[in-house]
Amino acid sequence: MSIAVVDYGMGNLRSVSKALEHVAGGEEVIVTADAATVAAAGRVVFPGQGAMPDCMRELDARGLRPAVLAAARDKPFLGICIGLQMLFGHSEEGGVAGLGVFAGEVRRFPAQMMVDRNGQRLKVPHMGWNEVRQRPHPLWAGIADGARFYFVHSYCVQPADDALVTGTAEYGIPFTCAVARDNIFASQFHPEKSARDGLQLLKNFVAWRP
Repeated sequence: MSIAVVDYGMGNLRSVSKALEHVAGGEEVIVTADAATVAAAGRVVFPGQGAMPDCMRELDARGLRPAVLAAARDKPFLGICIGLQMLFGHSEEGGVAGLGVFAGEVRRFPAQMMVDRNGQRLKVPHMGWNEVRQRPHPLWAGIADGARFYFVHSYCVQPADDALVTGTAEYGIPFTCAVARDNIFASQFHPEKSARDGLQLLKNFVAWRP
């Protein structure tokens, strides 16, 4: 069963693909910009970096939107970073519409609330390691609640349905950092850059039978 990593020109694809190959147990990992290859894959990983308007534009320019939406309906599907944000209905970043798989907004960290518990200003983007609090999901298997994952982002998702939330973190404010429903799991953090626990999450995804 192949694992397609969607290439729309905006992701850190080498680190994602290498991490997946490390845990894939012999399953083929394909970095692809071809919609037919995404459609034929058994699992789909949807990473991303950069600005949401650019990501949406490039996804459409490569004709990948229908394949990504189809995969989100019926395959084990993992979104990473912007690949999480793009699943939602709308983003403040550029006022752009997302894919609308989930209802909700993508909002910038509010500047007036960017202070830590000691009153020190916090920088945006949020960059570095942060504890993640879990809600039950198979992809957390073997990962301690409160394990630290690596983040790089200025925006965070605000789901309309709290039932989607499967991971939270705090940076000035509490924020949703992982969501899940049916065959979809998506994280704001980068599992491919998150050492042992990140590799464990990817390993769990490869074995996941939603």
